Amino acid sequence: MRIALDAMGGDFAPAVNVDGAIAALGVLPEIEIALVGDRAILDPMVERSGYSGERLSLISADGFVGMDEKPTEALRKKPNCSIARCWKMMAGKEADAVISAGNTGGVVAAGLWTKLFLKGVKRPGIAVVLPAAHGKTVLMDVGANPGARPEHLAQYAIMGEIFSRRVLGVGSPRIGVMNIGSEDGKGNESVREAYQLIAGGPAKSSFIGNVEGRDVFNGTVDVVICEGFVGNVILKVSEGIAAMMLRSVTTSVLDRLTSEKAVAAEAFSHAAKNFEYNEVGGAPLLGIDGICMISHGSSDARSICNAVKTSVMLRERGVNQAITEAIGAMAEIGIGS
Repeated sequence: MRIALDAMGGDFAPAVNVDGAIAALGVLPEIEIALVGDRAILDPMVERSGYSGERLSLISADGFVGMDEKPTEALRKKPNCSIARCWKMMAGKEADAVISAGNTGGVVAAGLWTKLFLKGVKRPGIAVVLPAAHGKTVLMDVGANPGARPEHLAQYAIMGEIFSRRVLGVGSPRIGVMNIGSEDGKGNESVREAYQLIAGGPAKSSFIGNVEGRDVFNGTVDVVICEGFVGNVILKVSEGIAAMMLRSVTTSVLDRLTSEKAVAAEAFSHAAKNFEYNEVGGAPLLGIDGICMISHGSSDARSICNAVKTSVMLRERGVNQAITEAIGAMAEIGIGS
């Protein structure tokens, strides 16, 4: 399996991407990684690392999409930038996966321009894994498709259920549609129509209906479906609340302890890992004919390494094949076509 890694993407690029790639190559003998970016910077960096270069190649690119740039404008001005070059490699069968911690809009836009979609998929969506009371919840979409139509949401239900089952190991994932109330008939026209499409589709046996914001974390649902605008707001608010609460509780407890402070601090550090993006490496852009992992902009080398591991897992567990088959089954019964 060959992975195209956007070496210039992220707040701490390219160092963390180089280190993460080398770490992944050390534990995954079945992969090759192509670091895509500025060779003048990358070549001496790899040389200084002392890595032999085995299964690691460097691919030249012209610039990158900055975090503060407008994605579409940047891609027009820099058509051969690092993330665009990664996608071109996958479209040309030179790579099986794309990984980037760069501008999320840039990653998605470059992917959409290639139209490298699985058969039958109308719009890819980003699936993020959030901690919940009794496991983990998949939230989809969190930003790839802010104006999702009902048929997109119905397809997201299929994709999210497959990801939850095959990658997270949930035996029978429960699917819910994000709404302002759990009662039938709630929400705007688009959400109500999506409800009907999911309830009549291949995932109907797993569908539990409408869910509310609190359900994302209370363990009552395994897959939550929403448009990208709503999902992104949920994600960002969740990150902020988790960080604030953890800091507040940690400070409050440690300030009151007279002994065992080190043990308590270690316990809080362990608990915090459940909320850290670098534990899972990023979020997959599902619905792509290939694999795309979007890592957090603040990713460290461990996060990049974990993103590589997740990419391998997505391929090994046949996620794309299962999505294609399920979307095909939807089309056969006239849903979302």
